[in-house]
Parts: sequence; C-alpha cells; structure tokens
Amino acid sequence: MSPPQRVTFLLEWGTIPANVFDTHQPFWQKLRDPALLRLVTALFIHVAWLHLLSNLLFLMIFGVPAERTLGSIRFLALFLVGGVVANFAGAISLAGEVRPIIGCSGAVSAVLGAYVSLFPRARLGLVLPLGFYLEFVRVPAFLLIGIWALLQLLFSYVGGPSYGGYAWWTHLAGFLFGVLLALLSRDAIMRRMRK
Repeated sequence: MSPPQRVTFLLEWGTIPANVFDTHQPFWQKLRDPALLRLVTALFIHVAWLHLLSNLLFLMIFGVPAERTLGSIRFLALFLVGGVVANFAGAISLAGEVRPIIGCSGAVSAVLGAYVSLFPRARLGLVLPLGFYLEFVRVPAFLLIGIWALLQLLFSYVGGPSYGGYAWWTHLAGFLFGVLLALLSRDAIMRRMRK
C-alpha cells in the first residue's frame, strides 16, 4: 500500500484509544460502535514483517503446547479474548491517543501467561554466545518469561514513545489474562486429559 492508503487502513481497522473512550457518546451507542469491533480487527494487522514474524515465533514456541493442553476451542478463546482484553487495557493506558494500536502481541502475551501457568517446571533451550563459542543451555521457562514480563513492566513506566511507541500495557494485560484463564481452566483441563 502507498503510505496514505496504509494510514487510512490502520485508522479504519486498528484500535484507536480516543475512539474507544469517546465521552460524547452514550454508553449503549458505544456498544454498537465499530470502534469496539476494532479491538478484534487490530489483532490481525501488522505493519512490519519483523513484528509479525516475532509474534508468530512466540506463538509457535509457546502456543503449540498450550493448545494441546487447553484444547483448540479454549486456546482460540484465550487468543481472541486475551487479545481484546489486552487492546482494551492498551486503550485505557493511552486514552485520548489517536494513533492506532495494532498487532497480536497482547494475544501472544496471553498465550505466554497461559504457558507459564500450565507448565511451571518447563525448561527452554537457549544458545548463549561465550566469546568465540556458542553454548546451549536449558533454562527454566518461568525465569525467561518472568524476565520478559519484568521488562514489559519497566518499559511501560520508563519507555513510552521513546521505545518505538509500543503499547506496553497490552503485553502485561494479555499476560495476566493468560495466567488467570489457565488457572481457572485447570479442572476442565484435568477432565479433558482423563478422556
């Protein structure tokens, strides 16, 4: 797309915080407003290949075992509802902002949160550069994901626009939603695994 077309497309389908919290509109009209639908459509828009590929990489690593454990329907709900909750939290944190929130990072963060709750003892392979050598080590997943969550929290307070204009609260809200959904789903998961 040409730059003007891209801007129009992002404004049409991305989550615009200023539109989600339009105080001049009655609450019931807001529920019918397409601005709330954009909490979902924004999940499927990425403007950079790196953004899309990094989300897909995290989704592949953490999503496959999470889906096997949760089941396809519950995993789809985790992704979509987690993404909507994340975008809504991002809109709250950026209320009045007219730039769109886009991407599925909040939904992928929900998958990360579910993964760390479902597999608290899991270990991930990590390649560490040690001088001229590369060392493969296995690190507890909760440690790596915990460091990631702390960085999101740090960037949400000190980063802001200086770190590329990311909506850091979408990542945190998605992560917390994923943890909560996985914890609430434990009984259903146990019943499913017994079948």
